Amino acid sequence: MKQLEILHTATTAVEEADVLDPVVDRVRGIVTAVPRAVRDVLHGDPAGHTLHPAIILLPVGAWIGSAILDFVPGSQKAARVLVGAGVATVLPAVVTGLADWSLLPGRRQQRVGIVHAASNTVATTLYAASFVQRTRGKQASGRLLGLAGLAVVGISGYLGGHLAYRQGASVELEPGETPTGAARLSAV
Repeated sequence: MKQLEILHTATTAVEEADVLDPVVDRVRGIVTAVPRAVRDVLHGDPAGHTLHPAIILLPVGAWIGSAILDFVPGSQKAARVLVGAGVATVLPAVVTGLADWSLLPGRRQQRVGIVHAASNTVATTLYAASFVQRTRGKQASGRLLGLAGLAVVGISGYLGGHLAYRQGASVELEPGETPTGAARLSAV
């Protein structure tokens, strides 16, 4: 389980990396300039819970599907379509994620969130490059870029899970309800 210890150590380092605070402050200033009513809709208030976890299924699902098809002979066109669909559906995931992030109260959560967002930016860039390569007929480099993007999505997903399950981000309790499990750790 050495790998899990490495992930935990790296995530703890991100939580404590005050060097990220200027970036956090700059992005927070941009996001909070969006009217609160718009951020509330993007956060999912009308739905009763956050939208980001459901919306990320669009790009991530498309990208996972493309990775599977990359190993199925004759599926290059379908894989390219899924890569493109993933890139095309990133924007809703970004704006809902930023709306959630703008409500995070703790610096440790904000730091993990900004690295989560940066990781997703890298993954999206890799997938966009993969789409370009595939469109040019360069299937091998397109596949490699896609697999690299999927690896980065996995890291980013780990950070998103850490935010939700370890740090209790966006956990909303009913009055008088007691947090269970990792939600108790949201005070970090």
